[in-house]
Amino acid sequence: MTRPVMEWVKLTDDVSIIARESGEVWFHTASGTKGDADPFSAPMTGAGATGSAVRLLDGAIHLGFASIQKRLARREPTLAAYIVALVGAYHTSVHTPRNLCRAADRFNELGRPEVGAYLEDRAREETGHDRLALKDLRALGVPAERLVANFIPEGIKPLCERFDYLCFQDYPIGCIGYSYCLERISALKQQDDVDRVQALCPDGVDATRFLRTHSGLGSEVTHVEETIEFVASLPANDRIRVVRETYESALIMAEGYNHELLKPDAEILEELQQILQEPLPFCRGPYSSRNEKRRVHPPASALTS
Repeated sequence: MTRPVMEWVKLTDDVSIIARESGEVWFHTASGTKGDADPFSAPMTGAGATGSAVRLLDGAIHLGFASIQKRLARREPTLAAYIVALVGAYHTSVHTPRNLCRAADRFNELGRPEVGAYLEDRAREETGHDRLALKDLRALGVPAERLVANFIPEGIKPLCERFDYLCFQDYPIGCIGYSYCLERISALKQQDDVDRVQALCPDGVDATRFLRTHSGLGSEVTHVEETIEFVASLPANDRIRVVRETYESALIMAEGYNHELLKPDAEILEELQQILQEPLPFCRGPYSSRNEKRRVHPPASALTS
């Protein structure tokens, strides 16, 4: 009889995440272990499974976002904040094909064609997504090319730098964890999220192309499922590195997301107008969506339920 798969990854000096193929998942603290023996201090070595892989990956995101749970910013949705989000979307997508191709080439050099082929497929699927963000900005009357050329949101810059760093390593397996983190969170967005954004836009303006594509309405769900299956097929050392990078990317994303949410609308507008040296057409005041509060970072509660 085949024993069910159990996987674990030590994410911090004190916390490990453990998952079974059946879907059970829990966090283990070494400081809470009786005596000196920590059963999860040694790296796992066995084969993976999709049921345990998804719990490790999603648990890593949950733990990363939990780091800001108590100081999470909440604010009304505004059109100015959405413009900044679109600029951020452009910067997180514009170099994705190039970076993934670089990582794919490296794995082909290392004699890992299966990883190279996976990354090449991802590069093709992500090609052109930066143009969706530009189209959305233009639809809002924003000089898109000039804005993205002169502005990277502070909260997004560390995320872009992390992806560049991962893809240009000698062994760039961590880029899979980074990509999973972004795609998994995007896949949680549903039609009501698109509707909230659409309610911010002037009548007759559709500025939700990027959002629809990077949501549960687009290809993100399929990408997430394919990544889980691929990660489960990797050797144990690779799976450990992917899960750890998923956690590190979640930490960076959570901090950056919170940083942008903490900015008042007046500060956002002033920053954008200083960059463009002209007022934004539809942003003469805050636009809210029927006084609804913005849903903030769904993954922390949703991913491990």
